[in-house]
Amino acid sequence: MQGKIIAFSAPSGAGKTTIVHRLLERIPELSFSISACTRDKRGRTEANGKDYYFISVQEFQEKIRHDAFVEWEEVYEGAFYGTLKSEIERIWEGGHHAVLDVDVKGGLSIKEFYKDRALAVFVKPPSLEILEQRLRNRATDSAASISSRLYKANFELTFEDRFDVTIVNDDLDRAIDEAEQLIRKFIMAESEIL
Repeated sequence: MQGKIIAFSAPSGAGKTTIVHRLLERIPELSFSISACTRDKRGRTEANGKDYYFISVQEFQEKIRHDAFVEWEEVYEGAFYGTLKSEIERIWEGGHHAVLDVDVKGGLSIKEFYKDRALAVFVKPPSLEILEQRLRNRATDSAASISSRLYKANFELTFEDRFDVTIVNDDLDRAIDEAEQLIRKFIMAESEIL
């Protein structure tokens, strides 16, 4: 079996992380690709090698110099996130397909790097108004953070047409079912082109 990659990207609050977690429960051939980051662990709930690979800025920059990442980005000054090539290989060597939860730039970089072995999925909110409501309902962000996320979401939506497929998350169960059908078709196809 040749390993494949399914990269989910979306504006913050569109539901991609929830969709990815539900797909991991439904499709045993999938394995979650753990990202590397330079931020500190949040509380006691996050674990190195489970939620993220927590590494120093210096180590991250060294890995950049050695071309160890499929994609990476400095999200904020000194806050790096990326997907290690070794993580994709680890998943493939285990006989699974990699599923990723990455930002829009990361999803497009993964598609560009892996070509037809990758399926780039854009999860779209029904509207910016509904996205704003979801972000407010999460009650995890300040008003300034929500405003910043909405500004970024408006920009990220302009990249939708560069993805292989778009799933509108106006009904979570329907969106998950649609994603499952797409992924099963993609991983079963000899020709990776949908």
